[in-house]
Amino acid sequence: MSAKEIQKKPTAPTSERLRTLWPDIWEIIEPRKGSLAIGLLLILISRISGLVLPASTRYLVDDVIGKRRADLLGPLVAAVVLATVIQGISSFTLTQLLSKAAQRLIAELRQKVQSHVARLPVSYFDTHKSGELVSRIMNDVEGVRNLVGTGLVEFVGGTLTALLALVVLVNISPLLTGLSLALVLSFGFVLQKAFSTLRPIFRERGKIFSEVTGRLTESLGGVRVIKGYHAEKREEAVFAQGVKRILDNILSSLTGMSLMSLSATVLLGIVGALVMYVGSKQIFSGQMTMGGFVTFTAFLATLVAPVFQIVSIGTQLTEALAGLERTREILRVQPEDEDPRRTVTLPTLEGSVKFHNVDFQYEEGKPVLEQVSFESKPGTVTALVGSSGSGKSTIIGLISAFHNPGSGTVTVDGVDLSTVKLSSYRTQLGVVLQESFLFDGSIEENIAFSRPSATLSEIKNASHIARVDEFAEKFDTGYGTVVGERGVRLSGGQRQRVSIARAILADPRILILDEATSSLDSESEAMIQQGLAHLMQGRTTFVIAHRLSTIRRADQILVVEGGRIVERGTHAELYDLKGRYHDLYTRQHGLEANLFLAPGEGDSIPEPVSVPAVVQGS
Repeated sequence: MSAKEIQKKPTAPTSERLRTLWPDIWEIIEPRKGSLAIGLLLILISRISGLVLPASTRYLVDDVIGKRRADLLGPLVAAVVLATVIQGISSFTLTQLLSKAAQRLIAELRQKVQSHVARLPVSYFDTHKSGELVSRIMNDVEGVRNLVGTGLVEFVGGTLTALLALVVLVNISPLLTGLSLALVLSFGFVLQKAFSTLRPIFRERGKIFSEVTGRLTESLGGVRVIKGYHAEKREEAVFAQGVKRILDNILSSLTGMSLMSLSATVLLGIVGALVMYVGSKQIFSGQMTMGGFVTFTAFLATLVAPVFQIVSIGTQLTEALAGLERTREILRVQPEDEDPRRTVTLPTLEGSVKFHNVDFQYEEGKPVLEQVSFESKPGTVTALVGSSGSGKSTIIGLISAFHNPGSGTVTVDGVDLSTVKLSSYRTQLGVVLQESFLFDGSIEENIAFSRPSATLSEIKNASHIARVDEFAEKFDTGYGTVVGERGVRLSGGQRQRVSIARAILADPRILILDEATSSLDSESEAMIQQGLAHLMQGRTTFVIAHRLSTIRRADQILVVEGGRIVERGTHAELYDLKGRYHDLYTRQHGLEANLFLAPGEGDSIPEPVSVPAVVQGS
C-alpha cells in the first residue's frame, strides 16, 4: 500500500481517537500517577532553573555592564551556577525515574499481551501468522514507553516552559510577543495537520512489520523445505518485497517529518528576522533596553525550542498511540476461557464422550460436519477413518474444545462441553499428534511439560514405558540433552517417543492419538506400541489412523466422509458390510501386501501378520 493510499483513508478526528483510547491510556497511567507527579515536579524545577540563565542576561547587560555594578557580578554568577546544578540534578533524577518506569511498563505490557494471546481460541491462530503475533507482543508495545517515559513529561515540560517564557516576553514587549506568537501558533496548526497524516502511516508500518516478520519466521522454520526445492531466490524476492514496503513507508514518514523540520527552520528564521527588525526599532525609540532585547531573544528561544521539541516528541507520541491502538485490538479479542457460558467445573472424569446432531463450519456456507452423532463410553477406543478433508480432525478439534459446534452438542460425562471451564477439562486431556512438537529444551523438560511438578523418577518411568530411555541414556548428558528447535536433533521416531512419554506422564482421562505412528518406520512403530498400549489402558481413546491395520481391535470404527458418519461398527462388522471401510481396507492392505510378494502371489487378501498392541488394550 502506498503512502498516498494510506493518506486517502478516512480517519477519525484526533479528539475522537484520543477519547476512544483514553481508557487504555488511563489504565497505563493510573498505577504510575505518583511517578508521573514527581516527574512533573522535577521537570518544573528543571525548566524554572533553566530560565535563570537567560533571565540573568538582562541584569548582566543593563546593570552589571551598563551601570558598572561589579558588586552584582558575583551573586549573579553564583545564582546561574546554582540554578545550573539544580537543573542538572533534577534532569538526571527525572530520566532515572521515568525511563526505568517506562521500561518496566514495556515488560509488563509484553507479559500481558503474551498471556492474553496464549489464551485466545485456536480459530484466532488459524487466521493470524505466528510472526505477526510475535511482532504484536514485542514491537507494538515498544513505543508506549513515551506515555509514561520522558516523552510525555518532556512534552508537558516544554509546554510549561513555553508558558513561563510567554509571561516574561509579554512583560518585555507585548507587540513583539504577539507577532512571534502568531507565527508559532500558525506553525502549531501545520503540526496538527502533519500528525494526522503521519499517524496512519505509522499504524500501517506496524502492520507491514508484522506481515514481513511472519513470513520471515515461516521461512526460517521451513528452511529444509526451501533448500529441498532450491527456493532460496524466491524467498529472497518475497523478503525483498516486504523490506521495500517497509522502506516506502519509512520514506513517506521521513518526508513528512522533514517537511515539519523545514517549516520549523523557516519559522525560526522568520521570527528571528522579525525580532531583529521590530526589536531594533523599539531600542531606537527607547521602548526597550539593550538588556531587555537580549533577554527577549533568549526567552524567545525557550518559547520556540519546545515547538521543535514537540515535532520530535509529537512524532514519538503519535507512534506510541498507533502501537497502543494495535495492542488494544488484540487485547479486545475475548480469550476462550472468558466465555460467559463456561461456568461448569468438571470433577475427575469417567470419560464418556457423546456427539448429538453436531454441525460445524469454519466459514459461513461451507459446512464441514453435518448431523454427526456417536457415543464413546469410558475406557473404549474409537477410531476415525476416512479420506483427507472428510472431517476427522474437526471432530478431534471439537473433542479438544478447540471449537464449539454450530449446532448440536458435544457432552463429556453428560455435561455440555461448551459450558465447561477449559482449565478443568484440558488438564484431563492428553494429545499425541502426528507431528510431535518439542521445545528447544532438554529431553527431561519436554517430557515434564505436561506435568512440571513431576519428579525425575516419574519422568524416567514414563520414559521407560515409551522407550525413550533406550536412546536418551546413550547421550553424554542423558535426559539433559538439548533437542534443538522443534526437536531437530532427534529422529522422527525419537521425537514421537518423547511425545508419548509426555502424554503418559500427564495421566489423562481422555486420550487423542492423531496419526501418532504414521510418521514412523516399522521398527520404531513396533518399539512404541507397548508404550501406547499402556497409555490407552482405562482411558477413553480416540484414534485417527490411515494405517487401517492398526485399528482392527478398536471398540468402534467411525467412517467419516463429506462431514458425515457413513458407517460405524467394529472391524469385522464393517469388513463384512463390504462398504466404504471394506473398500479402504482392501485396497490399502492389498497394496501393502503386494509390495512384498513376487508376481503371481497374493491372489487373496491375507490377514495381517500381527496386530499392533496399540489397539489390543490388553
